[in-house]
Amino acid sequence: MQYWIPKAVALGVVLGLSGCSVFTNDTHHERNYRINKAVQVPGDLKQPYKDPTYEMSEAQYNNDLEALALRPPQQVLTLATGSWVEQKDKIARVFFDKNDGIEDLQDFIWQAVEGVAQDEQFTFAQKNKSEGVAVTDWYSVIEPSSKWFWQEETTPSTQKYKFTVSQSEHQRTASLQAELVDYRSDDIELTDLLKQQLEVRALNQVIAEFDFKYRILLVELRKQQGELALDVGFDPQGNAAMVAPQSANLVLVNLSNVLERLNFIVIKVDSEENELHVRYEKPEDSVWDSIWGDEVVALPIEDGDYKIKISSLGDRQSSVTWRDNNADLLSAEQLAQLQQSLAKAIGNKGLSI
Repeated sequence: MQYWIPKAVALGVVLGLSGCSVFTNDTHHERNYRINKAVQVPGDLKQPYKDPTYEMSEAQYNNDLEALALRPPQQVLTLATGSWVEQKDKIARVFFDKNDGIEDLQDFIWQAVEGVAQDEQFTFAQKNKSEGVAVTDWYSVIEPSSKWFWQEETTPSTQKYKFTVSQSEHQRTASLQAELVDYRSDDIELTDLLKQQLEVRALNQVIAEFDFKYRILLVELRKQQGELALDVGFDPQGNAAMVAPQSANLVLVNLSNVLERLNFIVIKVDSEENELHVRYEKPEDSVWDSIWGDEVVALPIEDGDYKIKISSLGDRQSSVTWRDNNADLLSAEQLAQLQQSLAKAIGNKGLSI
């Protein structure tokens, strides 16, 4: 199952929504008036009363005035998870909260900015991440107008932008601001409204890229949660252990949830010591299992109590050691057999860790 829509479609929606139309209160302009002749009443009938206050002379105004090209200010679209704007903010700025899975929020925002640069094929005239500032070279946030196939497409204008990333002291929130620093065009004059539209349009591109990259990150996290152990290795003390591609606290929670579905009774979850106390009882064969095609997997361990210790190995990896009721560690051979059996049982049950 895919968890995101294609980037081009998402960006098109972002830029389309942020440039909506505007209704103007132009009802009383003279071009909207047309005063026709009064209703002709036969002479033998009484004429209708006319209030002189509202009487208008017969006239028809020319309606061929030049069309008004009115556009509203561009809107910052907070489509990315955890993004928001401050009310009545007069600058092109968006705030991001640190979502689950993001380790360095400031770096993640810069990845989104660099992703836009790669898509739009522009470079940076200046970039200093430590100071939170980057200035682009020339590029355009406006697509060229459509032409016939024998004509070249023309870009109405090109721009340079300054992106500024600021992080809060608690590092749970960061802001991104887009500022137009240079503009060139042969045909279109830069106005205050156009400047605002271009800045917000550039900002919305980064917001869409941020959302795209975060959706990819969520998919990768889900993939990691589907793996119990990559191989049999060692814990920090050199004992034989399973190696899981996750942090210790994540393994503790996910492993306890899965073991409950595999004939284990979770007696205690010690989050401070990252330990699980469990009791295992081998499953009994059932005629219904064979009818419905469910294969019962008996794990290669004896019934009884076990203590499972999860230790961090760094680089988002953890070790999982098993001790029996006598506090004896399972051997490397036992762990290898147990890992294979667990993987098979998880697959049969349609579970994930």
